[in-house]
Amino acid sequence: MPDTSKPLAVVTGASSGIGFELAKLCAQNGYDLLIAADQAAIHNAAKEFQALGASVDAVEADLATTEGVDKLYAALNGRPVAALLANAGHGLGRAFLDQDFAQVRHVIDTNITGTIYLIQKVGRDMRTRGEGRILITGSIAGFMPGSFQAVYNGTKAFIDSFSFALRNELKDTGVTVTCLMPGATETEFFERAGMEDTQVGQDKKDDPADVAKTGFDAMMRGDGDVVSGWKNKFTTVLASVTPAGVLAEQHRKMAEPGSGKK
Repeated sequence: MPDTSKPLAVVTGASSGIGFELAKLCAQNGYDLLIAADQAAIHNAAKEFQALGASVDAVEADLATTEGVDKLYAALNGRPVAALLANAGHGLGRAFLDQDFAQVRHVIDTNITGTIYLIQKVGRDMRTRGEGRILITGSIAGFMPGSFQAVYNGTKAFIDSFSFALRNELKDTGVTVTCLMPGATETEFFERAGMEDTQVGQDKKDDPADVAKTGFDAMMRGDGDVVSGWKNKFTTVLASVTPAGVLAEQHRKMAEPGSGKK
């Protein structure tokens, strides 16, 4: 019989990047894992986490769909979730009017719809038990109008706001909600978003392991939010006092196609 004495962590978007590092931290800190992503690489990731001593189940599913989320939730088989790390998400570059709307919709459904659907399903179970930790990967992008990333930044503004509202609703229930807000991180994000020719796509980025450690520690402390990296903290402070039109123009310089070095 498998050892069921370990707490269970569910990590989405765990095949690479921040999600992979979050799952790794969970395994190293005594959690068993249920991990999910929309790529077959999730099964290779599972083997790496198993080597750390964790019992790991992997689900390959499109978490932009309710069917994909239901598939992940069903894989729990009724087992209580000690920590939900809702990290799945992706971006989309270039001008909104030039984007394919099916791709636009997929960004919204991954970053918002699937994320909050999973949180509602797992969060209800946590509230009933009176314990649990939820970590949601937001972004400092939610603090600024994202010219040439308009939909992505809009979804992160939603997530950043949603996390604090949910945290307040769950106060005194034993369930904590933490929002991790990274800046540009060295992951597959910019390649998948078609932003390799932009300034932000080519600039030096944060280490996903460092970002994940910042988020994991904040979750374990029960903090409401955490911004990873002092430069990103400075950016959020400036964004709070800078007019939206100025922020949009600054973002344009970073994200406009062709803004990177030739």
